[in-house]
Amino acid sequence: MTIETGSVIKVSRWRAAAGASLLIIAAMALGGCQTTSSADKIITGSTEPASLRATAEAARRWEADPGNSKLGIHYAQLLKGIGQTDKALKVIAELSGRNPQDTGLLALYGKELAAAGRGEQASDVLYKLVAAGKADWKIHSALGTAYDQQGRFKDARDSYREALKEKPGEISVINNLGMSYALEGNLPEAEKILRQAAQEPHGAREPRLRQNLALVVGLQGRFEEAKEIASKDLSAVQVEANMTYLRSMLAQPDPWQQLKPTAKANNG
Repeated sequence: MTIETGSVIKVSRWRAAAGASLLIIAAMALGGCQTTSSADKIITGSTEPASLRATAEAARRWEADPGNSKLGIHYAQLLKGIGQTDKALKVIAELSGRNPQDTGLLALYGKELAAAGRGEQASDVLYKLVAAGKADWKIHSALGTAYDQQGRFKDARDSYREALKEKPGEISVINNLGMSYALEGNLPEAEKILRQAAQEPHGAREPRLRQNLALVVGLQGRFEEAKEIASKDLSAVQVEANMTYLRSMLAQPDPWQQLKPTAKANNG
């Protein structure tokens, strides 16, 4: 299993330069939240930079056929590539409205909302699939991510457990469950879950899972142990930078504020 990267909840400044994302709740849950929709694969499958000319051409083609999911998602992909996330969301929202029976589009819309940090909107969209009985484990995990963004940790963990009922042992969901406890401040429980996951065959192959474990251990003040865990995947310089940041974070009056998910502003 490969933990997919996609959208990430921004929860701390655990040295992006160190090459490890501090909290990959969304990266794991939402990156895996792919449906059978071919359009979904289009938006998540390419990392090529989008040119303004290509984006303008995609806009022209989609506007001539606004109900066409493939054209619309391609356009949204290009918009994201040039930093126009809000406009990309509007395109996906319009596609969902024009194709109300396409649960893949609805799932994609919820995922992209969460990717943009709009947890409340994302949970509203994703819960419709749950209520309609059309949610698979990926949707449940994505919904958990949206709840975590809002600080609704119990609801988030309920969603992750629903996902695990359908996909027992899924490392991405177990990671999200553990980090939900971390976000709430229950570090011992977070450590227990992440450590167990890291010892599983699939988990042992996931460096980002170990970095989350290192984070949780370090937040409890056990820096040497955290360094040992982190050093399995990062250079000595990167590890030391992370430990320095952790120490400074814990010295702050309210370090948990730096762990809480931050939603991006809704610019319309």
